Amino acid sequence: MSNLTTQKRLAASVLGVGKRKIWLDPNEATLIGNANSRKTIRKRIKDGVIIKKPVTIHSRSRTRTLQEAKRAGRHTGYGKRKGTAEARMPSQVVWLRRQRVLRRLLAKYRTAGKIDKHLYHELYQLAKGNTFKHKRQVIEHVIKAKAEKARERALMEEAEARRVRNRAARERRAQRISEKREALLNAE
Repeated sequence: MSNLTTQKRLAASVLGVGKRKIWLDPNEATLIGNANSRKTIRKRIKDGVIIKKPVTIHSRSRTRTLQEAKRAGRHTGYGKRKGTAEARMPSQVVWLRRQRVLRRLLAKYRTAGKIDKHLYHELYQLAKGNTFKHKRQVIEHVIKAKAEKARERALMEEAEARRVRNRAARERRAQRISEKREALLNAE
């Protein structure tokens, strides 16, 4: 095959690809060799003597499977880490995210009427003081606090009922005694 670098260069320019992506038919070397203008090159391309090679396949399947595994928590041991723990996931970012999550939850509970403003404020301060690790802990705390409040209310009502009963009994006893006294005084 004779030197067809000019034709290859022209074909690459016409097709808008690099020279390595151009295939010249070796059987038609003389025909291609005569093509010395873009017009004739276009004609040879149309005839199928000059062909644009297909794009080389670069499969991403292995990359995808690796990324999938990484999402599942694989390949993240000490040997795979470049930065410090703080550089990889700053503790400030972790703190900000947690605070925002907890505060959003508390605000939602307050507007829904699940907690009153006093309990909201108490829980807000506890969250700020790093008491809760996650939402579930806050929810459990709310449930416990509400149960405690209900128990206290029940005990108070019970105590009040007991006081009322005792007062009524005392009054009845006092009335009986006064009636007996009156009966004894009348008998004399």
